[in-house]
Amino acid sequence: MFSLNRAQIVGNLTRDPEMRYTPNGQSVCSFGVATNRRWKDKDGNQQEQTEFHNIVAWGKLAEISSQYLKKGNKVYIEGRLQTRSWEGQDGNKRNRTEIVTENIIFLTPKGATSSVSPDENGKIEEFPPEEKTKTQEAQETPKQEKPKTKAPDKKEETKEADDGEEINLDEIPF
Repeated sequence: MFSLNRAQIVGNLTRDPEMRYTPNGQSVCSFGVATNRRWKDKDGNQQEQTEFHNIVAWGKLAEISSQYLKKGNKVYIEGRLQTRSWEGQDGNKRNRTEIVTENIIFLTPKGATSSVSPDENGKIEEFPPEEKTKTQEAQETPKQEKPKTKAPDKKEETKEADDGEEINLDEIPF
C-alpha cells in the first residue's frame, strides 16, 4: 500500500540557523519557522493561531541555509516529518517532531530588511519598498518616443541619414 510523508510550509524564521557537524563530518543545520493561521470565529472576531515548526537541513542544503537565512526571513520549506527520541540529561525520555527539508525557497527579497513592523494603519508590510537609486528611477521613466513619420512614398526611394548620407531603401535587406 502507498504511503506519503510530505510537509510544505511558508513562514518566517524564528531564530538564526544553527550549524553543526556530525562526528563523521556531515553538516546539519537547524532552525525554527513560524506559520500563522487566521480566521473569524462565530461572533465575527478575527482570530489568529501561530504554529512553531522545527526544521532540519542536511549536507549542502544545510550549508546554504546557514549562510543565507536570518531570523525573520520568509521561506518555503518542503520535506518530510520525522520524530526523534532521546534520553535527556535528567533521565527523562524526550521526543521532537521535525521537518527534514528537501527543498528550501528563499522568499525574502535580497537586500530587504527582515524586520516586520506595523504601519500607522496597523497593517504589516513584510518587505518595505527599498529606496530607489537614480539608475532605477531613470529605468522606470518612460522614454520619449520619436515622432512617427509617415511611410515613404514609392517615389521617395532614398532617405537622408543623420550624418547626411543618403540611404537607398531598396538596398535594405528586410
